[in-house]
Amino acid sequence: MAVKSSRTAEIVRATKETDIQVSLGLDGAGKIDVQTGVGFMDHMLTLLAVHGFFDLHIRAAGDLDIDDHHTVEDVGICLGQAFADALGDKSGICRYGHAYVPMDETLARVCVDFSNRPYLYYNVPLEDRKVGTFDTPLAKEFLRALSLHAGLTLHVDLLHGENTHHILEAVFKALGRAMAEATTVHDQLTGQLSSKGTL
Repeated sequence: MAVKSSRTAEIVRATKETDIQVSLGLDGAGKIDVQTGVGFMDHMLTLLAVHGFFDLHIRAAGDLDIDDHHTVEDVGICLGQAFADALGDKSGICRYGHAYVPMDETLARVCVDFSNRPYLYYNVPLEDRKVGTFDTPLAKEFLRALSLHAGLTLHVDLLHGENTHHILEAVFKALGRAMAEATTVHDQLTGQLSSKGTL
């Protein structure tokens, strides 16, 4: 099996709650143009893409008059679908990735496996329910949607930290770096990295 020659994807999702367009390039340079209407989420998505060297374009319009939940979750769905589409059958990729990222007093660890077995383990206790206007529990909702639709096993651990903004920044930076490692093409690998012969 050959590695997908153009590792890009475009996803469009329109519901009664949200209207979202995502364009993703895995072999990019961290070129970002993200506008979801949720400022803190834009910041987190920018960190993920910059530190993962992904090119990412997102436009989202959602029912923000209700709250940010639908928009954040649906962006996670679309980004997960974009990763799955861009990776194709996952032939040739390293599959696993991990990163430790410090942010001042904070240290976060993220480990990923593009296994086709979606699972989220999220051990990130946060004292603050808000960062600005952003509901911090929505970070977990985003990551759950991302893992489910990307076919990604995702473990996120806060090793230590106090400042909620720093904690979430470290998590998303680590996520970008871990996903970059996992999606890297391995020169010596043909087909899928699995002792079973398939994912």
